[in-house]
Amino acid sequence: MLIRKPSDIPSSEITPPDVYKKRRTFIKAAAAVGAISAFPAARQLIDMPEAQAAMKLAPLGKSPFSASEEQTPYDDVTSYNNFYEFGTGKGDPEDNAGSLKTRPWTVLVDGEVKKARTFDIEELLKLAPLEERIYRLRCVEAWSMVVPWVGYSLSALIKQMEPTGNAKYVEFTTLHDPKQMPGQKSSVLEWPYVEGLRMDEAMNPLTLLTLGLYGEVLPNQNGAPVRIVVPWKYGFKSAKSIVRIRFTEMQPKTAWNVAAAREYGFYSNVNPDVDHPRWSQAKERRIGDFLKRPTLPFNGYADQVAGLYRGMDLAKHF
Repeated sequence: MLIRKPSDIPSSEITPPDVYKKRRTFIKAAAAVGAISAFPAARQLIDMPEAQAAMKLAPLGKSPFSASEEQTPYDDVTSYNNFYEFGTGKGDPEDNAGSLKTRPWTVLVDGEVKKARTFDIEELLKLAPLEERIYRLRCVEAWSMVVPWVGYSLSALIKQMEPTGNAKYVEFTTLHDPKQMPGQKSSVLEWPYVEGLRMDEAMNPLTLLTLGLYGEVLPNQNGAPVRIVVPWKYGFKSAKSIVRIRFTEMQPKTAWNVAAAREYGFYSNVNPDVDHPRWSQAKERRIGDFLKRPTLPFNGYADQVAGLYRGMDLAKHF
């Protein structure tokens, strides 16, 4: 069976979310009507509210890093996702991520640090004051969102671990459990999913240890219960459902770079001047918009991060 990667799909072929959501809503509605016809009691289930609402996160501080653009609606943020652990389609994570159990959950932090330890997810929630940060998210397929993430700078965690002088990089590893993450039964990527940052990137105050969005805990399809968000890089750099954070001396071998090094570099900074081998990165389509807009260098965060790459050839170190 041929599985198409993002690198195989030109941006012009990506189905806008409003189109596929209408199709999926119609299919679900038809299935519900069939269920009601066969089992009248099913009508009561459809009319019932959700058994449990998403847990609210509070209190939330304001962040000076927030973008001022209009936020992408919650329904789009939570239904149009790349999360190959649950399937390669944009709607697969929403459909399949219900199998993921996010409590209990622990994250091992180890490697080149003086204070290696394992954190419970509740400990991470209380490690530093939570902020709502409205960040742009730009994906390599040339679509983008504006999301009100909730979390705090990853540097707050890093400082507590006291990295040694050998810590040059930070590696993030996603849960590997094909029973909970059915997409891991495919060979589209090497599992578990691994991503990484250079230490100065990880310490930049923009890099967010993310525990929620829209004031609630993260939905499963968006990387629950903990992920990172690196807003000046393409979305696949922001590892989801993290179970290990490891400090290393050597550059980590990251999932997409291993799968297709020519197409997915280690740095993967948003750069309109460096095209993907199969399509241009000069423009992007914001979810909800019809027309494309110019892609901003570093996704609009150049003032905060361009200095990290001073003197580097960003076409070579893409």
